[in-house]
Amino acid sequence: MTASHPRATRVVSRLGKGLLIAAVVLGGYALLAYVALPSAWTHYEHQRGLAGRPMVTHTEQGIPGDALNVGLVGSQEDVVRAMHAAGWYPADPITLRSSLGIIDSVLLHRPDRDAPVSPLFYQGRREDLAYEKPVGSSADQRHHVRFWKVLESGQEGRPVWLGSVTFDRGVGLSRYTGQVTHHIGPDIDAERDGLIGDLVRAGMVTTRYQVSGVGPTVNGRNGEGDPYYTDGEIWVGALVVAGEKQTPPPTELTRPALVTAKDGIWNAVADTLRN
Repeated sequence: MTASHPRATRVVSRLGKGLLIAAVVLGGYALLAYVALPSAWTHYEHQRGLAGRPMVTHTEQGIPGDALNVGLVGSQEDVVRAMHAAGWYPADPITLRSSLGIIDSVLLHRPDRDAPVSPLFYQGRREDLAYEKPVGSSADQRHHVRFWKVLESGQEGRPVWLGSVTFDRGVGLSRYTGQVTHHIGPDIDAERDGLIGDLVRAGMVTTRYQVSGVGPTVNGRNGEGDPYYTDGEIWVGALVVAGEKQTPPPTELTRPALVTAKDGIWNAVADTLRN
């Protein structure tokens, strides 16, 4: 028998150790990136019934649409009163008349604060409520939100609504279908914060807190192909009952320390995306 060459044996040994180290490093990375961190950033302690739910809407064609980024707690009557107090208007249903009205508003720069919004679907169901806040002299630009009632009774013993709020920055053609549509602005966190801010200033929020949404996203696309970015959190506002205005600022519930750290890092990332 021929004895193994000592040098060759050492090379094989080093190669084996290198492969072992590489496997451990890759395994550790996979565990951290795909298990530990996503798990740590997922938090539903303030609204457990939302755990496991998808956080993205879909178009009628089944294309992933706008991300869910806002939530409300209260009856439908509480939501209607709160949105009215905050200066948001209910959107008209899509009919031939309302569709001609929005075209007239855009082309002739006439106000249309009730202009319809295209339908989106969450878990196969069209939005329950839709609201908008006009910008300028026509329906070309506006803030708008769609809401779905997702829980009949949440942690507070009241209905829970999830919504998608975005800013329509102008009319154009869908990148996916070629249909005439509004294009949204990419900073959907600013829209979320703006809506919650309007409700707080109107005295309609008793408590506010975060739950997990789609997660940090820098290159999202909605159902029309428009890009968006987000810290991936949903801000939830528990509404006053029967429209009784609240004077003190709302209580803000705590969030996990790792989520707070993530949001701090995200703010720096978002600043670069805005500039």
